Amino acid sequence: MLDDLSSAPGPVHPRGTHAAPPEVAPAPAPVDAVREAADRIAANIEKVIEGKTAEVRLGLTVLLAEGHLLVEDVPGVGKTTFAKALARSIDCSVRRVQFTPDLLPSDVTGVSVYNAEERDFEFKPGPVFANIVVGDEINRASPKTQSALLECMEERQVTVDGTTYRLESPFMVLATQNPLDMEGTYPLPEAQRDRFTARISMGYPDRQAEIAMLDEHAATDPLDVLAPVSDATEVRRLIAGVRSVHVSDAVKGYAVDLAAATRRAPEIRLGASPRAALQLVRAAKAWAAVEGRDYVIPDDLQLLLPQVVSHRLLLTAEAHVAGHTATELLGKIAASTPLPSGSGSR
Repeated sequence: MLDDLSSAPGPVHPRGTHAAPPEVAPAPAPVDAVREAADRIAANIEKVIEGKTAEVRLGLTVLLAEGHLLVEDVPGVGKTTFAKALARSIDCSVRRVQFTPDLLPSDVTGVSVYNAEERDFEFKPGPVFANIVVGDEINRASPKTQSALLECMEERQVTVDGTTYRLESPFMVLATQNPLDMEGTYPLPEAQRDRFTARISMGYPDRQAEIAMLDEHAATDPLDVLAPVSDATEVRRLIAGVRSVHVSDAVKGYAVDLAAATRRAPEIRLGASPRAALQLVRAAKAWAAVEGRDYVIPDDLQLLLPQVVSHRLLLTAEAHVAGHTATELLGKIAASTPLPSGSGSR
């Protein structure tokens, strides 16, 4: 179920904190470099995933926003292939977890094992100690095991037996899941869903893309020859560049207004959290940089709103009966929320 971990964490530090060696702050990449790198990585992924440019670019946006991505769709549409293609396009540590009903939290985070020779407990790190963690079919594990990811996704650290182990940057959980009406699935807890920056659906490919897939994938697996086109060092520079993207006060206020509107909507039982507004702004900064801009505009927030917020909302029973969806309601909220004035580039 789990891939072997090739390297153990660094030395134990005082006060029960176990950390990787201090990293030198990378020089921020200019937005032109962010756009070039994003185009390069996206082109590499699209050697494997045909006709899914928007989904690929959104996945890269989440990576550069220091977030986590949830890919949800029916079996057979390329969820796991997309996750593996993104991971293989970057030369960094990658671990995969196949979530199953018998998986335990310690199988994900790691466990302390008694070493008879040393007469002491030795920490055996789990697969979360990697730059990119691919969680396949995350909703086939029990909610108890799913919750093992909460701390590492939010705080970039893991606590086992009272000792805290820090995770290296970049760190991204890229999880796939099947729809809840599929047999043998468990719904993700609300706290777990709220930690995913965005949720996307792959959808079925168009006719030409599916024909190309049949031609190219029939004899060999393109993943076998997919080579990395970036590395962890470059990704850290790109992330530093994204952090420097400007967000005006008016645009920040617009993000808060959108989140607040979801809390007042009568069809929504649980609206967007403050974390959702923060993730929306972070994703918008990354999207702007991927587009070659060093500033965020309201259109960025509107474009990303369904992917970043819809999976966090809980609709009322009446809304479900009426056939409403979170994406539909967010569209109405975006249309009715006044645009900020003076929300230009600076």
